Amino acid sequence: MTEPPHAGPPDAGHPDGDPAEPWDPPPDYGRMAPREPRAPDPLAVAVANASLLGAGYLLLRRRALFWAAAAVTASLLWLTYRTAETWCELLVALWWATAVGHGWWLARRHPAAAARRARRLLALALAVPVLAAAGWVRFDAQGIQDEVAAARADGDCGAASDAQEGVGFRHRLVAAPVAARGDAVVEACVRLDTAAGYLSGGLTGDLDSLRTGFRRLGAVLGEPGNERTVRAALDRFLGRLPTDDGCLTVTIADWLREHATGPKDLTGPASAAAARVAPQALMDCAGDFMFTQDWPDARERYQRLLDEYPDDSRADAARKGVGKAGLAIELNRVGGLIEAADSMDSGYCRKPAKYSRAPAYREGRIRAVFVGDTEYTDKLPEEWRTDTAHASLVVCAGEAEAGDVVETCRYRDHNGRIGSVRFNKLAVRVKGYALRTGKLVVDRTVQLGGESCPGVLRYFDALPSRMAVTPSSGDVRDAFGPVVGR
Repeated sequence: MTEPPHAGPPDAGHPDGDPAEPWDPPPDYGRMAPREPRAPDPLAVAVANASLLGAGYLLLRRRALFWAAAAVTASLLWLTYRTAETWCELLVALWWATAVGHGWWLARRHPAAAARRARRLLALALAVPVLAAAGWVRFDAQGIQDEVAAARADGDCGAASDAQEGVGFRHRLVAAPVAARGDAVVEACVRLDTAAGYLSGGLTGDLDSLRTGFRRLGAVLGEPGNERTVRAALDRFLGRLPTDDGCLTVTIADWLREHATGPKDLTGPASAAAARVAPQALMDCAGDFMFTQDWPDARERYQRLLDEYPDDSRADAARKGVGKAGLAIELNRVGGLIEAADSMDSGYCRKPAKYSRAPAYREGRIRAVFVGDTEYTDKLPEEWRTDTAHASLVVCAGEAEAGDVVETCRYRDHNGRIGSVRFNKLAVRVKGYALRTGKLVVDRTVQLGGESCPGVLRYFDALPSRMAVTPSSGDVRDAFGPVVGR
């Protein structure tokens, strides 16, 4: 058999001359000789550490440093992800430079340090993909941010939000501050959407909601870069004016002009929009009040248009509206006074008023409204009468009193005694007011004749000494005819 090889020295085996001599082999007999320690390559170690994975420390067989470096790298990346601050990225860059320099320094200290091509290729295979991937992710994040910034510059919050949706975990890990800038734009857009909701509430007449919306717009506008998106949100709100309700539009326009607060970039367009919609809104509102016969409010809206926008193309129509509403107010007031006039001391008879559109009072045949004590004027012909809007005269009639004596007749009372009874005409005080001016034009007492000395006299208790005649419709017409030119 062939003798097994051994690594001992020549004198550690059998004596050359006598194999039968006892042999005591050394302790390391039969073991492989230890390998020569690997000589580190400083450049390979530095490049491997440039991957921020601590791979250079593995090339140096420093496992503790490898795990420590990995822990530091993971902590810094997580800190950057959580805070999205630029100083965190600077800290990562400083750690990268430190890891590269430290690996180079450790490798250079090794006495057998030398260039190793294979190790350099391995280090490049580790570092280049990591650095390339990080660079691509940062480049992609910056491209997304450019899209977000362009959309914000156009005032398009929808496009900005759509672009920001392309940001993923990789961007927030490797380019957190860049991604955070897009998040800030989207967050501002969300706040603008909330403000727009309050502004929409203002279109229903909720001025508190309108105030809140403008305050929130002002808060977003106070942050740099949001000028276009805020203006777009404001323009969308102002573009919904006028509303379908003219009076509501007037209320909103008044608030925008007088109470809207914030920077001039908000109040300026708000005031301009108010001036744009207010004239037509005032006309529409006045027309609504005219329809509901709210004459004072209608006249007030017409007059406001004339006072605030005297050169507006609607000014002539507003002047006509003022006149029409004024006449309606006069007629409404006169009508109320006439309805309240049930005696010579009430309603129109006590406080006459004018209606400027009434026909002029002229002597001759006129049409009148009869008020006061209407016991006898109710018997006048219908053609003598008219409604308030077309009357030229308001006739106030007082209570009938005893007038001139017509004749005296003798009657026997219940006891058989004979007595005398005088019959008098009916005297009625009459005042006539020209409705166009409200001035007194007739002031006289008319006397109504009638039937006297009837064959049978009806009375209670004692025989009366005086009684009134019983006028017929013709007697009433004869008495009141001169008052109305009949």
